[in-house]
Amino acid sequence: MKYRNPNLPLDDRIDDLLSHMTLEEKASQLLHESPAIERLGVPAYNWWNECLHGVARAGKATVFPQAIALGATFNPALAFEVAEAISTEGRAKFNEAIRNRQRGRYQGLTFWTPNINIFRDPRWGRGQETYGEDPFLTSAIGTEFVKGIQGNHPTYMKAAACAKHFAVHSGPEGLRHEFDARVSEKDLRETYLPAFKALVEAGVEAVMGAYNRTNGEPCCASETLMNRILRGEWQFKGHYVSDCWAIGDFHSSHKVTSTPQESAALGVRTGCDLNCGCVYEALVEAVEQGLLEEADIDRSLRRLLSARFRLGLFDPPEMVPWSTVPMSVVGCETHRTLAREVAEQSCVLLKNNGVLPLASDVKKLFVTGPAAADHTVLLANYHGTSTRLVSFLDGITDRAGDDRLVVYRQGCGFDTPVRNKLNYSFNEAKDHDIVIACLGISSYLEGEEGDAFASDFRGDRRTLGLSEDQIEYCRKIKKAGAPLVVVVTGGSPIDLTEIHELADAVIFAWYPGEEGGNALAALLFGDRSPSGRLPITFPMSVEQLPPFEDYAMRGRTYRYMTETPLYPFGFGLGYGDVRYEALQQIDAASGASWDMAASAGGHDTGVTHGVDLLLTLRNAASVGVSEVVQTYVSLANNDGSQPISRLVDVQRVWLGAGETVKTAISLSSDAFECVDDDGRFFVRSGEWVITVGGSSPGARSEALGAPAPRTLTVER
Repeated sequence: MKYRNPNLPLDDRIDDLLSHMTLEEKASQLLHESPAIERLGVPAYNWWNECLHGVARAGKATVFPQAIALGATFNPALAFEVAEAISTEGRAKFNEAIRNRQRGRYQGLTFWTPNINIFRDPRWGRGQETYGEDPFLTSAIGTEFVKGIQGNHPTYMKAAACAKHFAVHSGPEGLRHEFDARVSEKDLRETYLPAFKALVEAGVEAVMGAYNRTNGEPCCASETLMNRILRGEWQFKGHYVSDCWAIGDFHSSHKVTSTPQESAALGVRTGCDLNCGCVYEALVEAVEQGLLEEADIDRSLRRLLSARFRLGLFDPPEMVPWSTVPMSVVGCETHRTLAREVAEQSCVLLKNNGVLPLASDVKKLFVTGPAAADHTVLLANYHGTSTRLVSFLDGITDRAGDDRLVVYRQGCGFDTPVRNKLNYSFNEAKDHDIVIACLGISSYLEGEEGDAFASDFRGDRRTLGLSEDQIEYCRKIKKAGAPLVVVVTGGSPIDLTEIHELADAVIFAWYPGEEGGNALAALLFGDRSPSGRLPITFPMSVEQLPPFEDYAMRGRTYRYMTETPLYPFGFGLGYGDVRYEALQQIDAASGASWDMAASAGGHDTGVTHGVDLLLTLRNAASVGVSEVVQTYVSLANNDGSQPISRLVDVQRVWLGAGETVKTAISLSSDAFECVDDDGRFFVRSGEWVITVGGSSPGARSEALGAPAPRTLTVER
């Protein structure tokens, strides 16, 4: 058949294959578990696969730090490396599956990743799957992740990435099958859609619809989201997939249809090409009932077949670049090293009174807490199976060597119900030079509905605090007298108010992957300086948050939150002493530069041009550091309708001991765009304040020890 000829144009091959298929065969291919069509030589294919932070749920794989930790690196280039490693392992596992004639779930090349929803509320259990609360950072990291997954071959995709969940989706988990997320045009365009638009522009192959409705329309059958915006304004050419069993929610929960046939017809007519689930089994009946045309099915099938052809699934293996990738790459040392690098760059030092890095005379270490020897806190949700998980205790013990004594006691559990059932070992702690208490939460307590089985809120969290058992244990340990370092695990903000006061140093380690223990040890002992930054604001408590079900952005995230947070967005400390010495604006035409004072009127660059800056950084310390330079813009005269500040540029700059470095920052005119109430973007004239520093602007950042930023004012 002509469709087997790789020398023909793609459209001709698809036309040929469609011409030979019956209606029943066509409809069967719109299900995630697409059966073989043996008479035509079409093999079975299961579209469902996951790779959130490594190939997931399919046996051996490198387990990288969770997505929120990747966000904490503020390093898009690193995200590309991670995704490239994941797609290499994905190809290897696919090749092995085909050799063994296995074509089941989690064995294909269509990965339903990344999750680029905005982490708008810290209570959301699936926030750990995202890159944080900021549209710019999410766009930057998500774009590079997609490029790493799909590759840049002119004919074939290495694997297929998927931007999910489109759109306006971030809890509550317990209501996701029936909830209607009401959102203004301004918030939709300013906050919830930018990352999806960025990934479409990057060529992402698939977009997954969310379970919920948005402004009354189911997200897997939304004329507004899917056709007017996605395929209309953005010209998306890939395929659209439902979240799993979301099509069934049309009639069972949302009540926008009455029967499976009506739901299947609505999904396909609106442009949901692939059904993760089984409702599309009713497509043939829907055609017979006159609810849709066979041409509607053809339209969706064309998109799906295009993806399969571009993955090389119908071509001779020798033509596909990755058809010989061996299983030896899966979990290889190169990927382990990369996993450790991500973990080291993601851990956030929240407090340090000088006890870190550990001095050479610290010889007796007391390691304790429920997360110290626990492997669950390394994994998070949607994980693969590592052949070697390095716990915090393992990493610390290995790094300590033979000349230091490491003593371990669990001390307490994650949850209050186990209180008083464990040996607290308070007196033993006082005999040591340092106490390292590893506390936090795990994916048993936060995650997706149904997976976080220890959660009493369907995977979400009602409060942000640690269990009373852990806090009480810290109180007791502190009384022992030894310096206290607290390491906290979790995928979302935790109220560490009392822990911050009790501890001499605090490190937030997220869910750091298979090399988490080695990464933590490298930071504790000073082999590396911590350089992670918070990709989400840590509020003092839930009392500072709007209602969970309210999707309006007022009062949410650093961009609109007016209350003082516990830790601000972008915050993180290191072992260096970075000074932001000078910020200059460069005349793009002449290359000349001049100093701009924080209160100066500034240079009129015009509304159609960007701004080029030159930043001078100095590291006054005797250790090298990787500084995360963050650039924010804000209106000098903001009436409250625009964000308090917005992240518009991120760079990682290495500064050796005592080194001074100059780095260029180039802001396009897009950095100065605002969004009006109708969702329209425009460049607003007037004075803009540009702030460049190591955290989001605000007194809280400097109060916690972030270096003083540099600012300048420009006229737009």
